[in-house]
Amino acid sequence: MEIGMIGLGDMGLPMARKLSQLGYHVNGCDVPDKLAEIRRKLSDTNVQVYDNGMEVVKRSDFQIYSVPAEMIGSVVAELGPSTKPGAIVTGQTSVKTPEVLAFEKHLPKNSHIVPIHPMYGPTIDPQGKNFVLIHHQQCSPQAYETAQEIFREFKANLISLPNYQEHDRITADVQATTQTGFLSMATAWKKRGFFPWESASYLGGIDNVKILLALRILNNKAHLYSGIAILNPFAQEQINRYADSASELFALSISGQESELRKRLEAAGNFVFDNASNGKILDDKILGEFNLGRKEGRKPNSHLSQFALIDSWHKLSIKPHKNDLYSTPLSKLRLGIAEYLWKNKELREESISALISDLTIREDDLAFIIATHEWASIVNRGDIQGYQQQFDETKEFFKNQIGEGMKRSNELIKKLA
Repeated sequence: MEIGMIGLGDMGLPMARKLSQLGYHVNGCDVPDKLAEIRRKLSDTNVQVYDNGMEVVKRSDFQIYSVPAEMIGSVVAELGPSTKPGAIVTGQTSVKTPEVLAFEKHLPKNSHIVPIHPMYGPTIDPQGKNFVLIHHQQCSPQAYETAQEIFREFKANLISLPNYQEHDRITADVQATTQTGFLSMATAWKKRGFFPWESASYLGGIDNVKILLALRILNNKAHLYSGIAILNPFAQEQINRYADSASELFALSISGQESELRKRLEAAGNFVFDNASNGKILDDKILGEFNLGRKEGRKPNSHLSQFALIDSWHKLSIKPHKNDLYSTPLSKLRLGIAEYLWKNKELREESISALISDLTIREDDLAFIIATHEWASIVNRGDIQGYQQQFDETKEFFKNQIGEGMKRSNELIKKLA
């Protein structure tokens, strides 16, 4: 069997390398100006890199499209009609609606469509991680079994979903709001003009997780996230709800409606976390090891970003623990710190008090609210270019700390796995 990789970028190249290590004959392609560098990177493998995608799709029995979500339609329109008869075709974009619609429109009718989604980043070992396969209606049982056999060799936890709509509904929460939340925090810190690990309000515990995961997201390229947020038909509602929850909770806090604020948070926390967790709540002693800066002089933090997350889940009737099988390391940590905040009553009360009465954190909270609405506005407009610009501007501010953030976040994910 020959496997074809259409796209050998941040996601495609590690996939090609892994398949080659497993003994498969892999054909690959990418845009012309990247081919020399790709061939150099794959020189120690048996991956055959072709000058154009037509050669790959004409000869490969199993084809994997690994291109940005916003480009999937045009790439499949160009290459799809030349697909080898009877080939199994998949794609590893994080949003499946545009991918599957492109496959249905442009692939030969005798093709077998098996969309996939590795629920981990390109730098993460797939062993033990979640790996989704979708049983599309245009796929024979034999072709689906072949896909399972191939990816079973990754030693990942294979999860089957009945359709791509269910996938996108789940990942709107698991990925789109995870990424938007941490990007909003990073954008707010940039607006305020300081690195959070140098501020007394962001020392230790769950603040370490917020900082490391924000830097981890900024380490990647904007297109890995913009497609998820903008092209997923379920993401817009959830991102807007997150921004609105942040604004509404903040409004209650500054207008003196403490009783209403506490009532709303109580209802949200009870809905999301009551009898829901089967896992271990994060250990503050462990989290305290992952500071990037100062460790003394901690001040209370309102944790508005986490309260807004809990409130948005409640408003959307989402039980995040039920999506555990489809979670990524980032979304698991996001849920973990929200759960830790809620179930640690001392920290919860300290944070609510800060939200209500601590004037020193209020400017940070306002910057965070503005950032959430900026990201929501970009998503609402479907502005891929605007997303890229906002992402790059935030990344530029943190550029000298991203490498250390990746190193420390890898240690954190490994320790808490």
